[in-house]
Amino acid sequence: MRIRIVDAFTDTPFTGNPAAVVLLPDATAFPEPGWLQDVAREVNLSETAFAHPLPAGGDADWALRWFTPAVEVDLCGHATLATAHVLHTSGIAGGTVRFASRSGVLRTTAHEDGAITLDFPTSPLTPRPTPEGLAQTLGAPVVSAHDTGPHLGDLLVELADERTVRDLAPDLRALTAYAARGVVVTAAAERPDLPYDFVSRGFFPRAGIDEDPVTGSAHTALAPFWSARLGRAELTGLQASARSGLVRTELAGERTLLGGRAVTVVDGELLTRP
Repeated sequence: MRIRIVDAFTDTPFTGNPAAVVLLPDATAFPEPGWLQDVAREVNLSETAFAHPLPAGGDADWALRWFTPAVEVDLCGHATLATAHVLHTSGIAGGTVRFASRSGVLRTTAHEDGAITLDFPTSPLTPRPTPEGLAQTLGAPVVSAHDTGPHLGDLLVELADERTVRDLAPDLRALTAYAARGVVVTAAAERPDLPYDFVSRGFFPRAGIDEDPVTGSAHTALAPFWSARLGRAELTGLQASARSGLVRTELAGERTLLGGRAVTVVDGELLTRP
């Protein structure tokens, strides 16, 4: 059984966000969850994606699940991008692929230039008072805070500027008290001539990920947040982790399009079968 490691939201190896991808082309159902979690724990990346084909004629082409080293998650952007990249580059599927997931049917479209577009549900934003103690936990003043709805489960926090986001060193253990999934911090790009419009970082210690390198799913909340402020439907976000990565966003009402590239860095064999 092949297992690949793909760097997503980048075209340069060892940058972006790495995800493991395990295709189960002969399966009609997923193996038991304990085995899937064991593989994800062994790989020890922020996400491991598992996919198997579905019968023709349905609403989706492949079933898709995502696991961190600690838990199964409802939505993951970079591992979906990585899975679409593997299907496309291996010749298994091209063009548009529909994935059945815990977040409904997700469409991915591979373009001739190698870019891939993800069609995800837009996360609703609800302004809320700054939670008590959050500024101290982050180590920076909070400009605004927004809930992103139960589907995503993040707290979106606006900070003063790009430098504050980049320099942030939060108390990761204390952050677990503020959201079901994680805390995403963001600010506008420091200059208009940069190749991105806003920056972000994402911290998910509750899911076993202290800091995620590039969080595609968080951009389903970042896109409406910054589109409302900047007055444009199409934007580019930079997730300013140590590995860094660019996410193109296009707000389309109840859907958000996320664009990026990916590169396979490892193609190996998983010797332990379910």
